[in-house]
Amino acid sequence: MSADAVKTIATNRKAHHDYFIEDRFEAGLALTGTEIKSIRAGQVNLRDSFAVVKEGEMWLMNTHIAPYDQGTYTNHEPRRPRKLLMHRREINRITGKLQEKGFTLIPLRLYLKNNRAKVELGLARGKKQYDKRATLREKETRREIDRVVAHHWKER
Repeated sequence: MSADAVKTIATNRKAHHDYFIEDRFEAGLALTGTEIKSIRAGQVNLRDSFAVVKEGEMWLMNTHIAPYDQGTYTNHEPRRPRKLLMHRREINRITGKLQEKGFTLIPLRLYLKNNRAKVELGLARGKKQYDKRATLREKETRREIDRVVAHHWKER
């Protein structure tokens, strides 16, 4: 692996379907020993996860990290709140954005960077049902265009 190798462990696939992503942030995770072992094994689920700011600190809520198989009584609780490690300036900037109506902070992906667990957070605004349908329509149109173009190039 190179010096700044990034290995994606889990992605939140529903995030782009349910939200418009306005901005992205990188945060470290404060974990216990068995949690990092489960993350390295890929046993993470980001669905229904979100981040909140409490008393000037960022917390990742509702993220499921499966208990480590070889763990003992020191094993962690799967859905416990986990502290996010960010600079004070970034937390203040995010807090200001979250005060606006309709914004929420969701994890987009969890990855290992230089053997440290990181989470990519998205400052997101919820989509309405008609926005979701429009996104699906655009995706299918793009797929159809790509199919026609690929077929055209095969005939040449």
